[in-house]
Amino acid sequence: MIDADGFRPNVGIIIANRSGQLLWARRVGQNAWQFPQGGIKAHETPEQALYRELEEEIGLTPEDVEILACTRGWLRYRLPRRMVRTHSRPICIGQKQKWFLLKIRCRDSRVCVDSTPKPEFDGWRWVSYWYPLGQVVPFKREVYRRALRELAPRVHRLANEEGPC
Repeated sequence: MIDADGFRPNVGIIIANRSGQLLWARRVGQNAWQFPQGGIKAHETPEQALYRELEEEIGLTPEDVEILACTRGWLRYRLPRRMVRTHSRPICIGQKQKWFLLKIRCRDSRVCVDSTPKPEFDGWRWVSYWYPLGQVVPFKREVYRRALRELAPRVHRLANEEGPC
């Protein structure tokens, strides 16, 4: 599903632990790291897509997480020209994303990046809040900056909360 402007609707998933660290995942066979993300199907709401992608990519269920916040609007990025598939119709020039901030409520051992026949990730780790900005591919960097900036107040409150994960 691609909108009239050429952007594919997508959800971005930021998972935080109680220390305010974020789950950072490594793409299969690459030294490229990113937050989990995935397309929104025609019949889905962003929240439904979030839970589907969460289970497909990270192996977590709705019971394993709590939604803390989401971005107010869509955040867009354009693909580099070399990545645009000009032979496909309609042409997708980028993604528009609704970002969700989740609190992990289960043990780390529940995270499973290889639970599907074709996993997107082959590793993961916890990183400091702003670390992803220096590591993500350049064309996604501004969207990451905007999402992290908007969601930062909620993560910083999480890091100060008491109680078990």
